[in-house]
Formats: sequence, C-alpha cells, structure tokens
Amino acid sequence: MTTTLNEKPGYKIMGLSLPLFAIIAVVVLAGTYLGVLPTGMIGAFALMMVVGAIFNEIGTHLPIVKDYLGGGPIVIIFGSAALVTYGVFPESSVEIMNNFMKGEGFLDFYIAALITGSILGMNRELLIKAAVRYLPAIIGGVVVSLGLVGLVGAVIGYGAKEAILYIGVPIMGGGMGAGAVPLSKIFGSTLQKDPAEMLSIMVPAVALGNALAIVMAGVLDRVGKVRKDLSGNGELMIVQSSGNVVAEKEEPIQIDYKMMGVGLLMAVTFFIFGSILGKFIPSIHAYALMIISVAAVKALGLLPRKYEMAAFQWFQFVMSSLTGVLLVGIGVAYTNLQQVIDAFTLQYVLLVGVTVIGAILGSGFVGKLVGFYPIESSITAGLCMANMGGTGDVAVLSASDRMKLMPFAQISSRIGGAFMLILASTLLRLIS
Repeated sequence: MTTTLNEKPGYKIMGLSLPLFAIIAVVVLAGTYLGVLPTGMIGAFALMMVVGAIFNEIGTHLPIVKDYLGGGPIVIIFGSAALVTYGVFPESSVEIMNNFMKGEGFLDFYIAALITGSILGMNRELLIKAAVRYLPAIIGGVVVSLGLVGLVGAVIGYGAKEAILYIGVPIMGGGMGAGAVPLSKIFGSTLQKDPAEMLSIMVPAVALGNALAIVMAGVLDRVGKVRKDLSGNGELMIVQSSGNVVAEKEEPIQIDYKMMGVGLLMAVTFFIFGSILGKFIPSIHAYALMIISVAAVKALGLLPRKYEMAAFQWFQFVMSSLTGVLLVGIGVAYTNLQQVIDAFTLQYVLLVGVTVIGAILGSGFVGKLVGFYPIESSITAGLCMANMGGTGDVAVLSASDRMKLMPFAQISSRIGGAFMLILASTLLRLIS
C-alpha cells in the first residue's frame, strides 16, 4: 500500500496541510543552517516564503496585533528584522536575501507588477476622476503634518524649526534614497553642515515614522470596519457624485497562464520604459515616470482590454503569492531595528507620532472634500507619504489590506517625495 501526503480537511498554511508545510520548513531551514542554501532566487524564495508564512500565521492569531497593529504583515517585517539584528539568521542567508532584494531587484520586480496590473485593471473613468483630485489630498496631509509637529515642538521645548526640518520633513519626504539622502545634501549645503551629520539626525525619524505608519495603517483598517461611513473598503473614490455612478465592476476572469506571461512582459517593459524616460528627465524618479506612462496608456485606451487583463492577472498572482516574500525582504534588507529602538525617547516618539497623525488628519479631511473616502485617503495620501518609499508602501497597504491602491501609494512616495524636496528647499530659505 502506497503512503502519500493526502489532503485532509484541517489547518493549512499557504494552502498546505500542516504536516506537509512542516516537512517543507524543515528541509528549507536545514539547508539554511547547514550552509547549503542555494544562492540567488532559489534559496531566497524558499527561505523567505517559509519565514513569511510562519510569521504571517503568528501575526494573524496574536491578540491586539491582529486587530490593531496590522497583523501578519507587521509581524513579518519586524520579526524578520529581529532575526537579522539578533543574529538568528546565518550571515550567508542574510547575504542571499539582501542580494535578492537589492542586487537582483526583487522589490522593483514586485512593484512593477503591482503598478502595471493595478492601473491597467482599474475602471478607466474612475482612474481619470480620482487622479485629478489626489494632489490636494497629499498637500493637505503635508500642511497639517508639518504645522502640527512645529506647534508641538515649540510647546515641548524641542523647537518648532527643528521639529519641522529634522523630523517632519524627513518623515514626509519619501523614504531614504529618494528622501532622506537628497534632503541631507540640501540641508548640508544650505546650513553649512556635513550631510552625513544631517543624515544621522534624519534616519531615526524616517525609520520610526515608517514603523508608526505601518501600525497606524492597521489601526485605520480597524477603524474603517467600525465606522463604515469613513471607509470605501479598498476603493479610494466615493463613486456616487452628482448623480453619476462610476463603479469598479468585478469582471469575470478565466485564468490564462499564457496571458499571465504576457502580463509579466508588460510589467517589466513599462518599468524599463520608466527608466528610459528617467534618463532624459532625471528630475523625476523613474517609478513616477512609469506610473505616468501606464496611466497615460490606460487613460487613452491604447491597449486592448485582453492585454490589460493579462497584466491584472499577473499582478494578482504576484500579490497573492509573493507578498510574504517581499515583507521578509523589507525586514531583512531595509529595516534597521536598532535605529528604531535607539530613537525611542519620549520627546522624539511624540514628535514622530504627531507628524504621522497630522498626515492622517490632513489627507483624510482634504480627501473627503475632494470626493475620497477618508480612510483610503489617509492611508494613501497620508501614510504613504510618511513611510519609507516603495518598501513602506507595500507594508502600509498590506497592513491595511488595501494593496490594490498601490498606484496611488506610489504617487505619494515618488511624486509626493519630489514635491517634498522642493518644499524643503523653500522652507530652509524661509526659516533657517
């Protein structure tokens, strides 16, 4: 009689029965700690899928964490970061995952799929109507955020100017590479200080602001479940306006593996096109140019619907199967847990919290005025300005269960980040 691992009803992880997942985990972890984990994507995928699945299960079932702090995604990120910080992962495996995220570009690969598929899969009329209203929501979040942190900074003795320039602006500036690093150079040249010194002041604010943004994303998701009038359940725009209903209709989709391959090709081609445009328009980030090009193709109706749906199918596969991998990568390669811990002074945490809350309130209020649901507007135009760029966007949208809003999150991180660099230069001239 042949013995097989037949499926039986019961507890599952990643769709696998618990015994089968346990066997897979043992094999992968044994390879990791014996030092034979393959380099490149094979080893990275195997370890990151297993670790992501385990932490996701923990976060999904932890009281308080699952209801208020983002659940699985936040546990995956900070759990993975802790494994690196405290030396639980072998150094060789950390190097494999770091290289997979940065050297082999998995983050770009993931976000290319999300941007292309989520934009092309949207209702065309809805995309056009929502996009023209989005910038005011971003500005509302920035104005309230910087105003509030400046006021509180003055009241508690930190200094209004210092709170705005060294905490508020870096947090709202679009992350590290597109935010804190160029900001430190702008600040250094204007204030005649070493950019490295400026960066050391900004990094804890950016890291702690990113962590708090992820937590607040989970809180806002919970608030939206209680106050249903404030939430669009993942839809940004209130679709009933002036008697016109622009509904995001669910289209019946038959899985087509060949067309998913077409979707993959389209995602990476749009990413390359954004990079080409970036060579000629260096003042705008390639991600932003990619978003603009995909949105233009969508708005002008240049692609047949079957190719739009191919990109949408690929996006759905990547989002459903590889998000855990990406969140582990964020924890390992982009989250410095020690920086977050070192920043935990009461005064500093208060100012970071005020900055993030100001972003939520300002973007939510203005978003409501321009026809957005306040929760979705606060998450995308507020928290996705306050997090660490593309990596933070994924974490925030995962924690709030609103991954389909990635195009708007990327507008915040990229175009909004560029706006913050201009604003920072202006503020320095006015208040330095």
